[in-house]
Amino acid sequence: MRHYELTFIVDPVLSSEDIQSIRKTYEDLIKKQGCTIVHVDEMGLKQLAYPINKRNSGVYYTIEFAAENGAGIAPVELALRRDERIMRYLTISLDKFGVKYNEDKRSGLIKKVQRLKKKAAKPADVLPDVKPLDIVPDVEEVEIPEEEV
Repeated sequence: MRHYELTFIVDPVLSSEDIQSIRKTYEDLIKKQGCTIVHVDEMGLKQLAYPINKRNSGVYYTIEFAAENGAGIAPVELALRRDERIMRYLTISLDKFGVKYNEDKRSGLIKKVQRLKKKAAKPADVLPDVKPLDIVPDVEEVEIPEEEV
């Protein structure tokens, strides 16, 4: 079985019911092509790197699925290309490392860095009180020859 990942951006102007129906439509289309869906990740509304169709944000979805071969991807991409509600899409083939990474991410082994902990940490908590003499106890002055200066 080959593993694939389909990421698409839905126009944020649509209602939440329409957005959910779009997700369901493409899940059904992938299943209809003989693929098995491994995981659906709704990343939500995110800021775009550059404006697309005069929009600055979009609703992101990622569908990870497995298929015997890549024959079922072409009809799905054709439907995505024809759908005006889809702003962008990208289908990639996952290698064994990508599959392992996604499994670890879903199981919680890979987590995002929590920025709240960084903001809450005080400088005194990060480094204990250290005197300069404690760091380098035996400092000798070294003379530099005039040639090197």
